[in-house]
Amino acid sequence: MKKIFNREFAIGLSVIVAILILIFGIDFLKGINLFRPAHYYLAYYDNVDELTVSSPVLINGFKVGQVREVNFDYTKPGKVEVVMALDKNLKLPEGTRADIGTTLLSGARIELTMGKGPEMLPTGSELQTGVKEGLMSSVQDGLMPAITGILPKVDSLLYNLNLLVADPALSASIGRLDGITSNLLATTQGLNSTMNNQVPRLANNTVKLTQSLDTIVGNLGQLSYQLKSLPIDATVDNVNQLTANLSQFSRQLNDKNSTLGLLTSDPELYNQLTRVSADIDSLLVDIKKNPKRYISIKLL
Repeated sequence: MKKIFNREFAIGLSVIVAILILIFGIDFLKGINLFRPAHYYLAYYDNVDELTVSSPVLINGFKVGQVREVNFDYTKPGKVEVVMALDKNLKLPEGTRADIGTTLLSGARIELTMGKGPEMLPTGSELQTGVKEGLMSSVQDGLMPAITGILPKVDSLLYNLNLLVADPALSASIGRLDGITSNLLATTQGLNSTMNNQVPRLANNTVKLTQSLDTIVGNLGQLSYQLKSLPIDATVDNVNQLTANLSQFSRQLNDKNSTLGLLTSDPELYNQLTRVSADIDSLLVDIKKNPKRYISIKLL
């Protein structure tokens, strides 16, 4: 009997310890510290969407407690009772509010706004409640009217886009674009082929032109050397002497006392020469008419 009692006692004790460990483990995972003293306060809400047991209770973003229970109050139809476990050292003055707020990632939470009353609320008191507008609500309230106004325009845009896509002219234009692209590709290939054929020839012509220019430059240098070796001084002296002779001849022509000057400026001499020329001409005419007068031919 003693042996059986010891075995049953050990089994029962193990089960009790396991249950306690399970309870404390669940509470620990929920963030509930059963060994830490706390004060409890009540709050009633019309809607506790996303608010669950172990949701944080914050003051200015700092966690001062958590939700211990969420119960539907059958004595107050439409109300949900929320029990909050707050730090024992926290004192709430009269007028303190417990507003439900939501965040995009962490879900719902209760945010306490400290009142300004002179007296402190006793443990178990009911707090004033409200709901703070979260980020999603702000986005929804701000964007939904704009989205509602845009939807008809989007529908009209999609309708016009469908008409444009279904238009045969668009398909024809795409076909023409394909043709233009093919022509551009062929033109590019032709240009590449032309460049490949003409560039070497152009390079050869450039080399030949450079050689010709070098030859011309060499010839110009040789011509310059030949010009430099010419007796330019003697030539200039001869030209100067010729110029002086021409000047002297011109002076003699203009001088009335010189023979050349008389020939060019004496009118009497000119007239005499004219008469002599006329007489000679008359004589020649007479000789032609009467040759026997001037020429006698005797036959023996």
